[in-house]
Amino acid sequence: MKKLYFLLFFCSVLLHSQQRYFLNSDTRLYTSPNAASFLGYFKYGAEVRLLGENQNGWRKVQADNFNEGFIQEKYIAKSLNAKDVKIRDYENPILEGGDAYYGGNHLFVLAAGLKARALPDKNAKIREILFTGDPVAVNYLPVNPDEWVNINGNFTEEYAKYTLRKFLGQRPNLDALIKDFDKLDFNAITERKTWSERIVELAWNSNYNDLVPAYERYYEVVKQLNDSKLIADTQLNMALAKALSKHKLPEQIASFILKTEYSLKGIKTKSLYLSQTELVKTFGNPPKKNRISDECGLYSSDLFYYYPDLEVSVDEKQNKAEIIKVFINENNKFIINPNAVLDHTLSEKAFIEKYGTYIEASLKTPHNYSIIMEDSQFRLEFKDGKFFSVEIFYYC
Repeated sequence: MKKLYFLLFFCSVLLHSQQRYFLNSDTRLYTSPNAASFLGYFKYGAEVRLLGENQNGWRKVQADNFNEGFIQEKYIAKSLNAKDVKIRDYENPILEGGDAYYGGNHLFVLAAGLKARALPDKNAKIREILFTGDPVAVNYLPVNPDEWVNINGNFTEEYAKYTLRKFLGQRPNLDALIKDFDKLDFNAITERKTWSERIVELAWNSNYNDLVPAYERYYEVVKQLNDSKLIADTQLNMALAKALSKHKLPEQIASFILKTEYSLKGIKTKSLYLSQTELVKTFGNPPKKNRISDECGLYSSDLFYYYPDLEVSVDEKQNKAEIIKVFINENNKFIINPNAVLDHTLSEKAFIEKYGTYIEASLKTPHNYSIIMEDSQFRLEFKDGKFFSVEIFYYC
C-alpha cells in the first residue's frame, strides 16, 4: 500500500507542475462532471492537485487524502486573497476557524489515544498520538466514515498525518460523556475503560477544574482492572488534578519564583547567571562546545558549553555565563526560593503535593511540569519518580 501511494504521488508530479492550486470556495468532490453523487466536502482554502484538462467547466482533481473526483474549475485558484467571494456549503461538517480551539478549518478527535499515521494505511508509521478533544486541521472530509482524512491539511508529505473519518467530528461534550459513562453497567469493564479514557483526555483539553471528576471515574475502572502500575499512575494523576484545580494566580507564581537560583557543587549562583571564570573554575573546561543559531536573541550568546551536569550559554568576551539547563544530582539543586529547595531526593509525588498549585502540566508530556513566567518558563522533568532536570525556556 505504501508503494502504491508513493507511485500515485510521483505520477501526479510528473503529469503536473509543482504549482499549487487552492479552492476559493466551499465545494464538493463529485464522482463525475454534473453528477449529484459526491465523495466528500472541501472547505475554502483546501489544496488540490489537478489531474486532467477542462471538461466543460469541470476539472478532475486529487484531494489531500488521495481521493479523486471532479469539481468546477471556477473554484480553482493559484492563490487566495481577501476579495474571494466564498460560497458556503451549510451541509459541510468541517468547522471554520475562529472558535476558541483552532484558527483554521478543523474538526475534533472523538477517540482516546488515536493514532495519526504517515500514510492512509493502517500499517503506516505512527506520526502522533491524538487525544479526545484535540482540534486537527481538516480541509477535505470524505463522506465514507471508513475513508482516511489528512489532518495536516495539505500535501506536504513530510508532515502529512492521516486518521479515519469516523474518529473525527464536532467537539465532544464533557458533561454528556460523563452522564453516558454513569449509565453504563458497572461490570462492562471494557466499555467503561474506553469511556473513562475519553473523559480524562477531554478534561485535559477543557479546564483544570474538570480533571478531578474525570479521574474519579477513571479510577473506579482502574481499580476494577486491578493493575498495580496503572493504579499508582492514576493516584499520582489524581493528586496532580487536585493541585491544578487550585492553581495559583500569576502574581502569586511570580512572587514564588522571585529569588530563584541554583546550588552547583555547593556554590549558590544567586541568580541564573555566573561568570565564565567561576564556571570554568567549578566545572573545568567543557567537554563540548557548540554554536546554536539564536535568531530571537534569547540567550547571552550563541556559544554553548555542555557539561555532564549542565548546559550554559557563554559570552566569553563579557565573561558571562547564563545557566540554561541543570541536571539534578548529589551536587546540584534547584532553589526556587529559600523555602523551596529541590534536590535529587525529591519524589514526583512530593513535588506535586508541595508545589502542584504553581505548575502547568499536560497529559501529552507526563512527568514534565512548567512554572510560567512573563517572558519564559522553567521546565522540570522527573525520571523514575525522582527530580531529574530543570531547564529555562524563553519565548521568542
